[in-house]
Amino acid sequence: MANLKEIRNRISSVSSTMQITSAMKMVSAAKLKKAQDAITGMRPYSDKLTELLQNLSATLEGDSKSKYAEVRELKKVLIVPITSNRGLAGAFNSNIIKEVTRLTSEKYANKDVSYLTIGKKANDAFKKTNKVIANKSDLFDDLTFENVSEIAEVLMQKFIDGEFDRIEIVYNQFKNAATQFVTTEQFLPIVPVEGGQASDTFYIFEPSQEEIIEQLIPKSLKTQLYKGIRDSFASEHGARMTAMHKATDNAKELRDQLKLTYNKARQAAITNEILEIVGGAEALNN
Repeated sequence: MANLKEIRNRISSVSSTMQITSAMKMVSAAKLKKAQDAITGMRPYSDKLTELLQNLSATLEGDSKSKYAEVRELKKVLIVPITSNRGLAGAFNSNIIKEVTRLTSEKYANKDVSYLTIGKKANDAFKKTNKVIANKSDLFDDLTFENVSEIAEVLMQKFIDGEFDRIEIVYNQFKNAATQFVTTEQFLPIVPVEGGQASDTFYIFEPSQEEIIEQLIPKSLKTQLYKGIRDSFASEHGARMTAMHKATDNAKELRDQLKLTYNKARQAAITNEILEIVGGAEALNN
């Protein structure tokens, strides 16, 4: 009977776990809808702003080139990994950590690489390297464009001051609840239009092209970072919802197996008791 008690305890434990994972799935599903609407709503604006800025920047030459487009000898690199503050989201965080590790060891093998982490999981992974210059995990407590803009301004200033020759952001790009793509984007210097040619679109500038670009660049960079963080935020809830859905299904399957095992053990115990009673009765008759 001790074996039956152990199985009952396991069934109770698995059932409790299943209730927790199911609740977490529903919470993430509710948050996902809002996060998904936010990123799908701003993505066209962000992409068009970036396209406009790249086309305008491609037409500037010589001294008119923006300070944000300055390409320097690559010595110091800053990588901004964007993860979540919590786990239980499948491979959501580990994929980002693996990609940043790969960039550090392969693409920037002979460079001085530092990190500005957004999310506790990224900070936990890279703080042991002593290369984390700042940790912005508290951003998710109040995720607004204004708060993201402050981080973007810090990154822009560090590039202008020459502290870093290139800044890249690594995040999960949201496609749907079940699919996220690890994406690496060059934040600074500004990536020129592919092929080095501007589009054929004709623009009329007022007051001047240089002045307009200098005003657009900070706004575009802030929007780019905000989009990346919003993408990651939506991806987190999608990944967690999917992970908790699978965990709930696995818990249900395990519970059913344990119930079957329990019923078989209980049936065997009852059969043994009957055999003992019959055996005892036969002994008395003899």
